[in-house]
Amino acid sequence: MIKIDLTGCDSFVAKERFNEYVKKALAAQVVLEDETGAGNDFLGWQHLPSSIGKPELDDCLSVVEGWLGKEIDLVVVIGIGGSYLGAKAAIEALNHTFSCHLGSHGLKVVFAGENLSEDYIAELMDLVQIRNTACVVISKSGTTTEPAVAFRLLKDHLEKTYGKDEARERIVAITDMARGALKSLSNQEGYKTFVIEDNIGGRFSVLTPVGLVPIALAGFDIEAMVCGAQDAEKALAERSADNPAVRYAAMRNLLYDNAKKIELFASFNPKLQYLGEWLKQLFGESEGKDGKGIFPASVIFTTDLHSMGQYIQDGERMLFETVITVENAGREVIIPSEEQDLDGLNYLAGKHVEHCNRMAQQGTKMAHIDGGVPNIEVKVEELDEYNLGWLFYFFEKVCGISAYQLGVNPFNQPGVEAYKKNMFKLLEKPGY
Repeated sequence: MIKIDLTGCDSFVAKERFNEYVKKALAAQVVLEDETGAGNDFLGWQHLPSSIGKPELDDCLSVVEGWLGKEIDLVVVIGIGGSYLGAKAAIEALNHTFSCHLGSHGLKVVFAGENLSEDYIAELMDLVQIRNTACVVISKSGTTTEPAVAFRLLKDHLEKTYGKDEARERIVAITDMARGALKSLSNQEGYKTFVIEDNIGGRFSVLTPVGLVPIALAGFDIEAMVCGAQDAEKALAERSADNPAVRYAAMRNLLYDNAKKIELFASFNPKLQYLGEWLKQLFGESEGKDGKGIFPASVIFTTDLHSMGQYIQDGERMLFETVITVENAGREVIIPSEEQDLDGLNYLAGKHVEHCNRMAQQGTKMAHIDGGVPNIEVKVEELDEYNLGWLFYFFEKVCGISAYQLGVNPFNQPGVEAYKKNMFKLLEKPGY
């Protein structure tokens, strides 16, 4: 369950004006749920959680079982944008921070195809040479340059190392149902495939096999994650001014109209760094068009208070914060006492480290509000699969409502093609 605290905005907005924006958000919710707005052919995510049953989950888990049987110890997940960010965010949030040294919870999952750095690809190939490797490739078309380059190299490695027959058992494709280069190759080679439905865009796909297969391979409970999303779907369908998705969408649009053009997603838990990256794509690609849109950025506190803190406190007053708070820490560490107290920390002796983190968060909130930065708090009970499922669906729902309230199509991304045309021309691709 998600709770929203908007009190950090009280000194910046009038209650009557906020109530007006809540009414606008409720109208946008109706447009979203009645599927009458622009881009309404991309709303498959809206009722996706409730459509996922045991057969769909078992199909994802069958990949895990098969690859464990082959003693595979490395899975390369190839994708870009929404084809990797949701899975990366979930795995980073759920994994032990030092799993690379202590061993992974499940299979070791690494990501490729999200960049064109030759050093990165070369070092990935160093790794696959010494590990028992399999690959999940995610692309509707199969021709997006970054993942296509990575997959060509991985496919070549798998076929040369294990032979073509065994390589096809080590490749799973998540792609279009009927068309595209990757679908054609999968049919030709006999890869196990999962479908990305036409009515679900990449940045809304974390609860499809795009996210669920890698998360399951990493050893986490996708059934619990889907359960959380199902509960969120039910709760956030309420057409009420008390709906947290409606209230959050209303406040962020009101702040935007009050010249707060940047939303700074913050957390005091470093495990949520990649959730910030997922949010940047979700909101940036959905709202940044037609000369409009809140610019999404992300920070991790208290770390970034020692780098970005000065600007947030005293820089141009064009931003607001959305702080994602995990209410219950998963572990306990108590600060010990020392006889000499040379570091002056004995006043903290006997206290939990998380208590210090909480006080840092409260102190930061007070300072930033005093400095002219409105604060929205999104509270999640704990960092587990169920609550992550809730959180993913919550932000997707907010995004749809907020973009319609802003007056843009949340589900297209025409600006993404501009750099590609220039790149293809410079690379002398046929037709460019």
